[in-house]
Amino acid sequence: MAQMMKAAVLVEPGRIEVVDKPIPDVGPNDALIKITTTTICGTDIHILKGEYPVEKGLTIGHEPVGVIVKLGSAVKGYQEGQRVIAGAICPDFNSYAAQDGAPSQDGSYLVPSGRCGCHGYKLTAGWRFGNLIDGSQAEYILVPDAQGNLAPVPDGLTDEQVLMCPDIMSTGFAGAENANIRIGDTVVVFAQGPIGLCATAGARLKGASTIITVDGNDDRLAVSRKMGADVTLNFKTQDVVAEVLKITGGKGADSAIEALGTQGTFENALRCIRPGGTLSSLGVYSSDLKIPLDAFGAGLGDHRINTALCPGGKERLRRLMAVISSGRVDLKPLVTHEYKLEDIVAAYDLFSNQRDGVLKIAVKP
Repeated sequence: MAQMMKAAVLVEPGRIEVVDKPIPDVGPNDALIKITTTTICGTDIHILKGEYPVEKGLTIGHEPVGVIVKLGSAVKGYQEGQRVIAGAICPDFNSYAAQDGAPSQDGSYLVPSGRCGCHGYKLTAGWRFGNLIDGSQAEYILVPDAQGNLAPVPDGLTDEQVLMCPDIMSTGFAGAENANIRIGDTVVVFAQGPIGLCATAGARLKGASTIITVDGNDDRLAVSRKMGADVTLNFKTQDVVAEVLKITGGKGADSAIEALGTQGTFENALRCIRPGGTLSSLGVYSSDLKIPLDAFGAGLGDHRINTALCPGGKERLRRLMAVISSGRVDLKPLVTHEYKLEDIVAAYDLFSNQRDGVLKIAVKP
């Protein structure tokens, strides 16, 4: 009889429950990880609300920190008992996408027009945990293609220090990397949730000299200053586009990073950038976007619009943990709450309703 574990699964849109599921069997290229810490992501809230559909009964979550308990026969260079993380994006590095330089797109496929509110193309990409396969909000997780996707946690780093690496930090930094930031640039970052805060930290590391952050929550704006913001704007009390143009002498920012995923933030980000500037989009959108004619310069403005799915793989994760080990970025302040796995429904309620100053929740099986 199969051994069982506790796991948080999507029962139906609007309802996640902790249930018993079999502990997965380990194939030759897999690794079984005992979760020590995981968390809830904004994308999980999209899943909970039914805005991003996944199969009912799927274990949710894609940010695992844990210990190897069993290795597949083909996995080399790791050992049982080793502390590791795995990225939210865990591609097969033998895939066409990976060998063509886009490993995060391993697994993208076409679906019939109209399914999931899409028109022909649904992007699943290399995002498997909590999307295509069982995820990390459980006592154990099976990591596929473990040779390329497991990253050892350096001695001296706590679970909370590396908890952002599998997704939030990788995504936020990808937003900064995609923004074509040069030393001395002015960058606007829209939304200072966990991903936006990491984008702010990434913009600082990339050499931006003026970083403007935008949010409607003054507490989050205060945290953004610790992450590297020079100017903070509360969109509830200020005309953000007008303020950015004032700060830049009418020129516009060199780039804008959109980290929320709404029409309003996307449009304002586009209105803030100069001709020839870059809009780096990180949001997960739940409806069609419209591009305003004037903000887009009728297509004549040499604008660049880049999107990103967080890069995965052990080398990406090694680099992120190296940044943390160096002390150049401290993401521990982003972990504001801790819940046990059996109490994750209450954690979802807190996180989805953004109460009590929550940024990220450490979920401990």
